[in-house]
Amino acid sequence: MEYVSIGLMAIGGIVILVGTIMFLIAAFSESILWGLGSIFVPFVALVFLCMHWDVAKRPFLIKLAGLAVVAVGVVLMMMMTHSTKISP
Repeated sequence: MEYVSIGLMAIGGIVILVGTIMFLIAAFSESILWGLGSIFVPFVALVFLCMHWDVAKRPFLIKLAGLAVVAVGVVLMMMMTHSTKISP
């Protein structure tokens, strides 16, 4: 069961990485400043997401889906760890 949870977390991490790359491509395609700001300046990515929702919606939702998969993996790992603890 632990391999399933580790696998879910790894797959979710890969999905988040893909969504992040798609988001940066969308930001750089709008302007080089949006792209660089999204990488180096805090909260610029959030501003870009709000101002360019039509372009940034799909990468954002992909990142959220990846986060949900990671969360399921973490919950499974916690449930498994909690059920295998030895009580004194």
